[in-house]
Amino acid sequence: MTRDLVLHDWVVAGIALASGCVAGLVLRTLMRWLGKHASRTKWSGDDIIVDALRTIVPWAAVIAGAAVAASALPLTARVGGLVDQSLTAVLIVIATLSAARVVAGLVQSVAASRTGVAASATIFVNITRIVVLSMGVLVALETLGVSIAPLVTALGVGGLAVALALQDTLANLFAGVHILASKTVQPGDYIRLTSGEEGYVVDINWRNSVVRNLSNNLVIIPNGRLARTNMTNYSQPEQKLSILVQVGVGYDSDLEYVEKVTLDVVDSVMADISGGVPDHEAAVRFHTFADSRINFTVILGVGEFSDQYRIKHEFIKRLHQRYRTEGISIPAPTRTVSLQQDGTGAPSSLAPMPHQRHAPGREQSADVSGLAPTAR
Repeated sequence: MTRDLVLHDWVVAGIALASGCVAGLVLRTLMRWLGKHASRTKWSGDDIIVDALRTIVPWAAVIAGAAVAASALPLTARVGGLVDQSLTAVLIVIATLSAARVVAGLVQSVAASRTGVAASATIFVNITRIVVLSMGVLVALETLGVSIAPLVTALGVGGLAVALALQDTLANLFAGVHILASKTVQPGDYIRLTSGEEGYVVDINWRNSVVRNLSNNLVIIPNGRLARTNMTNYSQPEQKLSILVQVGVGYDSDLEYVEKVTLDVVDSVMADISGGVPDHEAAVRFHTFADSRINFTVILGVGEFSDQYRIKHEFIKRLHQRYRTEGISIPAPTRTVSLQQDGTGAPSSLAPMPHQRHAPGREQSADVSGLAPTAR
């Protein structure tokens, strides 16, 4: 301090500090107004940037007012230097936090836009946030006069020890990075593992992959296991897929007419039901002469995996009603039994005869006294 403090010094310092606080409040109000306008745009990046500036800009104004107030006071060179360094370090920390929020938010926004879902892979978000915060802390320490070279060396040696102690965690971390980098699984995909777990991938974080099954429960799978196991990804290379429905009609049916009626039902379901694919080329493929009917497969298209249940439900209802209207039978499996006698009059054999058929709904019964089978 080169001279004594006077009232004028306190007044000037108070005015400077008060001006900084008022400017901070005004800028905060301005940032809030910009945030409302940014929320109306389609790009989510401007929301993230304005949200980060809402924190750093008011604090920057307050710190600037404090710096002006400190310069107005008759401080010694050592004290003034410490004040400047402290205020600069605080500003760097605040800027680092804001930058971490911006970068992490942009990474999450890009991941969400590529996967088409609200959730994204937080493993990249967390890695980005840690890198930015680490750099900001090192810069702040360097500003305060703390040498970071020994600190970096100590962190390197300590990091080796931590890596040896956390081998499983690091294995899951790098497995998650590999999964996302190879694009074999992305948030929003529907997957099924050979062990039976299946569902939508909600998130891939630094240790686990979170899968939400159709019953709305979460299945937690370690990234290392997900990278090693065999799986089916029903969302790659595209979400649209084909499903198969097995149907059978009686031997007395006109197969050409059956195919035409079935395709008409398929077209109506594809056009009317949510999740159907109207431009999908439906198909009917006859494939088996069964015991009591001719079996065939109907191929339908769905928008994504979970749509198949709604499409199958509506297709079977409409097809059953249409077959009843057109008089096309769907026979139940039946079998005729032949009962033979030996010399004593007792039944000696009970042999199925699959080549014989009888009308649906009529069962064959055998008279245990040795009489011929009678229909009831």
